[in-house]
Amino acid sequence: MPLLAIETTCDETAAAVITRQRTVLGSVVASQEALHARWRGVVPEVAARAHVERILPVIDEAVDRSGVHRSELEVVAVAVRPGLVGSLLVGLAAAKGIALGLGLPLVGYDHLAAHLYACRLAHGPRVRYPALGLVVSGGHTALYRVGTPTDLERLGGTIDDAVGEAFDKAAALLGLGYPGGPWIERTARDGNPRSVRLPRPLAADRDRIDMSFSGLKTALRVRVRPPGTPADQPPPTGQARADLAAAFEQAAVDTVVAKVEVALERTGLRQVLVGGGVAANSRLRAALTEAGGRHGAEVLVPPPSLCTDNAAMGAIAWEHVERGDVGGALLDVAPGTDRSAARRAR
Repeated sequence: MPLLAIETTCDETAAAVITRQRTVLGSVVASQEALHARWRGVVPEVAARAHVERILPVIDEAVDRSGVHRSELEVVAVAVRPGLVGSLLVGLAAAKGIALGLGLPLVGYDHLAAHLYACRLAHGPRVRYPALGLVVSGGHTALYRVGTPTDLERLGGTIDDAVGEAFDKAAALLGLGYPGGPWIERTARDGNPRSVRLPRPLAADRDRIDMSFSGLKTALRVRVRPPGTPADQPPPTGQARADLAAAFEQAAVDTVVAKVEVALERTGLRQVLVGGGVAANSRLRAALTEAGGRHGAEVLVPPPSLCTDNAAMGAIAWEHVERGDVGGALLDVAPGTDRSAARRAR
């Protein structure tokens, strides 16, 4: 008998029906990209209102696709942290209502742990614990020691911007679309990453597992629009834009990979689990695999469809169910909400 998982931590409204064997029977994701494109970033109030409009149709469609009758559901699960407060509350309210109406237990799960659990969905028994976890997304960039699927110890991460946010801002500077990651990757394919030298903040510091991307964004802005340049000057085009995109992408990837190597050296772990929307970037995936090889570590990354926010990774809720961790404090959004992530998203 399967569970229903609900995901509304940021700007994706998602639901999935998943069996105890971690088989996804039906999964639906409703994107809000078009709503936030004019601001080139997620607006929390807009996101929350869109979740209200979409949450029930998305859940209905996921259940219908699964071929499971609502009476056959065993558990309702919902991502409760971290995320935007308004968005989280919409998913939690829907989950509570469904659980109450069907008389089912309710399970809350951590969104970041779920991103890493996507590797378990994609690679099954190849995943071994403990492992090194890397979450790279629009709101989060951090490294963890993953003792069990639900036990994450933060080792370090960005001290300012998330790498996904940096991609969004870089795309805006270059006159590209939103979200920035896919646009930067496509544009960079025609560029030379060595044509422009951009900084790799903190990458050379082997004593810290911390990253920084604000200086990289500033360096790109200075390249695109040097001091004294008119504010209405159009962004670069053609080869110049492709070269800048490639240089930025390479610098961001180098920064992340450098800290993964430091973490591997410090912890001695021999497997890396990667999750989050930026994990879909092909240059990052290749660089991480290469770095893992240098350290004798296996790097596991989910397919792109499981990198961006989705409810299929809510399969992690079965881990809570199997150890009897149902209901309780996990369902209280406010204490566990990552308010710094919400600020960065704004």
